[in-house]
Amino acid sequence: MKKKITMVVFDMAGTTVNEDNLVYKLLHQTIVDDGYECSVDLVLSIGAGKEKKAAITDVLIELGVFAPDLIAERLYQTFKQQLETAYISAAVVPMDGAESVFAELKAKGIKVVLNTGYDSKTAHFLLQKLHWIIGNQIDAVITASDVLESRPAPDMIYLAMQQMQISDANLVLKIGDSIVDIEEGKNAQCGLTVGITTGAQDAYMLQLANPDGIINHLNELLLLIE
Repeated sequence: MKKKITMVVFDMAGTTVNEDNLVYKLLHQTIVDDGYECSVDLVLSIGAGKEKKAAITDVLIELGVFAPDLIAERLYQTFKQQLETAYISAAVVPMDGAESVFAELKAKGIKVVLNTGYDSKTAHFLLQKLHWIIGNQIDAVITASDVLESRPAPDMIYLAMQQMQISDANLVLKIGDSIVDIEEGKNAQCGLTVGITTGAQDAYMLQLANPDGIINHLNELLLLIE
């Protein structure tokens, strides 16, 4: 399955950033605090990898809530404020192997791009906490607020290709820890779309999206690239 790749697009939380599923625990708490009954597992299965307001909306739809879009807008504003506060004190660290994999890819001349369902402000705050600098450890970060449509639409990958001057999606590898990451890679017609079990969803769930491969550690990614 080894392929020639010139750019890898990595998801952030759960793939390259270890924040112990803080965002989904907080999403769950925001919904429960508003009086709705649901589990963290439901939030993870429905919301993982998505732009966060869309994740809230989809959970509310699953719960059969009336006027989910209106309620999601209000809950999203609450969630954003709480996440900002939580991330200030939260332990946010690179996922095991992330920095060494970035370095090895860049040594091979392969572009390293992060993309995320977070908005730009949250993503750049995380980069500061991790001491990851665009132009150093990574080449770019593309967020849900940079595009018209977030995952599973391919817009973020297309924007990354445009910024890195790559015209052939077959030379792009997309990796993430959720079904919508895999769907995003497939919708962009990436040469390889890979699931990883370090975050929101396990191998059984990831397999439902029919990825080209599923790995358990970022180091295994290097085995897929020529």
